[in-house]
Amino acid sequence: MLALPLNSQNLPYSDPIHPIVVHFVIAMVFFSFVCDVVGYFTGNARLFEVGFWNMFVGAIAIFAAIIFGQFEAGLAQVYPAAQPILNFHTVMGWLLGVIVAAITACRVVIRNHNPLKLPPAYLGVATFLICLGVIQVYLGSKLFWVYGLHVKPVVEAIKQGISP
Repeated sequence: MLALPLNSQNLPYSDPIHPIVVHFVIAMVFFSFVCDVVGYFTGNARLFEVGFWNMFVGAIAIFAAIIFGQFEAGLAQVYPAAQPILNFHTVMGWLLGVIVAAITACRVVIRNHNPLKLPPAYLGVATFLICLGVIQVYLGSKLFWVYGLHVKPVVEAIKQGISP
């Protein structure tokens, strides 16, 4: 089997791709929510269109983020203290992927029915999504900033047998 050489971050490419893609998803979904809330309270239906397309693109991109996240998590040298956080972050990622896809599907139906209105129930579900997103951002930040997954000094320490 052909194995790619891994760099000092334990990756076959220069930098982790998951954070790049996931930050794009976060921006799209959060901006969609802001546009929908502002559009709802101001009556500006054009913001619903902006919110829809941001959520639509975010729904596609979240699966790229999940795929790269799974790949990079598989390459990470995870030590016991970080494992529960990584596991929860992984489960939350898949859950968010399903929720974003479902919300986007609902949004397509809502948009086809009446593009000028957005039901309050949709905003409630979107608020729940944003809350889950904040938790996921916290977990991902903790994996990088606290546990040092794919951080050069941590990877080198683990390779030398030094357990964080």
